[in-house]
This record gives sequence, C-alpha cells and structure tokens, in this order.
Amino acid sequence: MLRDHTLAVLGTGNIGRALVGGLLRGGDLAADHITVTRRSAAGLDALREQFPGVTATDDNAAAVRGASLVLVTVKPQNATALFAEVRAHIAPGTLVLSTLAGVTTASLADALGAELPIVRAMPNTPALVDEGATAIAPGAHATEAHVALAREVFLAVGHVVEVVPEHLMDAVTGLSGSGPAYVFMVIEALTDAGVKQGLPRAVSRRLSMQTVLGAARLAIETGEHPAILRDQVTTPGGTTITAVAELEKQGLRSMFIDTVARATERSRQLGE
Repeated sequence: MLRDHTLAVLGTGNIGRALVGGLLRGGDLAADHITVTRRSAAGLDALREQFPGVTATDDNAAAVRGASLVLVTVKPQNATALFAEVRAHIAPGTLVLSTLAGVTTASLADALGAELPIVRAMPNTPALVDEGATAIAPGAHATEAHVALAREVFLAVGHVVEVVPEHLMDAVTGLSGSGPAYVFMVIEALTDAGVKQGLPRAVSRRLSMQTVLGAARLAIETGEHPAILRDQVTTPGGTTITAVAELEKQGLRSMFIDTVARATERSRQLGE
C-alpha cells in the first residue's frame, strides 16, 4: 500500500529518522519517494549521508507539495510557525500524521485550514531499533483506510495500537511516550546497585540491561500477567520476596502511577 505514496517528514529528528530508516529497510518506500526537512545545514548533511537518495531540504512548503503523506515530527513549540508555512501547500486529501505531544487532531485541522484526514500518533524512541511502541488515533476526517495506512507507516519501526477516544493519547504520552526515560533510569539505578555490592560497572550494566530486556520479552512471549511471572521467581523466605517487600515499602508502584499521571497532565497542558 505504501509503495504508491510519497512521504514528507517535517522536522526530521530521532523519530523521523527512525521512521525513514524503517521504511527504507523494509522496502515500504523507495528513497526517491521521501523528502525530509531540517532547519540546520549540518542536520541536512547528516540526513543526506544517512539516507542516500532521499531528498533533504529546509523548505517545508516545497516538501509537502505533491506529498500524499505528511509526517509532522517537530517540537510542539515550533508547530505554529510550521503550520503557517505549509498550510497553503498541502493538497486536499493528503494524509497528515502528527507526533506532536498534546496537540489534538481538531487543533491540527484548524491550524492547517482544511478538512484533511489526520491521524495522531505517539511513538517512542525504541523505534530507532525497530522496537517502538506507537499508539494512533484518527481525526474526524480519517477513514479506516487512512488508519490502516498510518498503521503501516509505524509498523515499520515496531508495534502499533489504536486508541479511541483520542483524549487517551495524553495517557499514552505519559506511559509509553515518556516511558523509555523511566526504564533507562531503572537500568541506571540497578547498575549502581550492583556496583555498590562490588560488581564491576560494565558487568553490572550488562546484567541490568539484559534483565530488563529478558523480563519484557518473557512477559510478551508468554502472555502471562506480570504478577504471575513475579511469583514464579519469588520463593518463600528467599532473596526476591525480601527485595519485593522493600520495593513495596518504598512505594515503587505508587511512584510509577504518580509519574505517569504527571506526564499525562503535562501532555494535556502542551495542547492548550
């Protein structure tokens, strides 16, 4: 389905680069069907070096002309200027995909000044290694075909779920959009904990990273509830139950619940 389309990626940072790389590796789009934009000359040179054959430009208006798919990946604070730049140049019927945190499809439609099909998406940085978690939500003028096309784009870099109603996308931002940062902090903390107990830092870090990766893969592949998997390594009077009791005492569960709540609220504020 994607091979018949042309894609413009506006503001090609980490997520934009991940998607372009995934689409090219999977053969979903040819390089000459993709245009990417950045403001800096150095950024454009890096994109040209990374993606030979892809058109790289600092002209957002030129990028969207003739594109059947437009992916908006700029920072929310830069969105207003971008929309003013491109709104007169996006052809009717063009599918707009947005990764702007907190910005609703209705707001996007107002800003772009047209009844365009819009699908809001929230990917995360593991998309850089094709292990992204992306949630998508369609706007008022997006059909099932548009949603299927959006799903195909983001499947190039990981897993995709559809979220309805759209207001839940703020919770997605707080959970999986910001979530890699939480996990990196867990890895860092586990590494330091191992070092405190005498492990060499390189060994402790390797064990910490593999433990997080392995636990996640076990949960995915078995489909078991995390509590069941935890119980399987929690023997009576053993080391794990002693550690779990300490985590509960320190409020790990409520800490994560409150953390996601704060990030969700911040996503809402960004859209106001």
